[in-house]
Amino acid sequence: MPKVPQISEAEWEVMRVLWARAPQTANEVCAALADSTTWSPRTIKTLLNRLVNKGALKYKPQGRAYHYLPAVSESACVRAASRSFLKRVFGGALTPMLAHFLEEEKLSADEIAELRSMLDERRD
Repeated sequence: MPKVPQISEAEWEVMRVLWARAPQTANEVCAALADSTTWSPRTIKTLLNRLVNKGALKYKPQGRAYHYLPAVSESACVRAASRSFLKRVFGGALTPMLAHFLEEEKLSADEIAELRSMLDERRD
């Protein structure tokens, strides 16, 4: 997989559609986003072009249509965005970030048990 580009919030929406099912034409992506956004087809096509230019998407011409597919994995993009957020907001320090979310968010007993299990696995 190529270098992971930085993508905007709107571009994430387009990428989620294509990570869920690819390849798709621009019209199929527009249809998939019709219920969750108010974007015009022109806006979505602009986002597709930006993502191609950034290297996040690639396309294959088939007849008169282009079929778009991800050039980077969802997990690679999540990892890059997480690292960027951690660095930008918490100076790269993981413990203050975790402490902040634990203080600000209400966790269920199941979520707490899952976090404990993850931490125990990391310790071993």
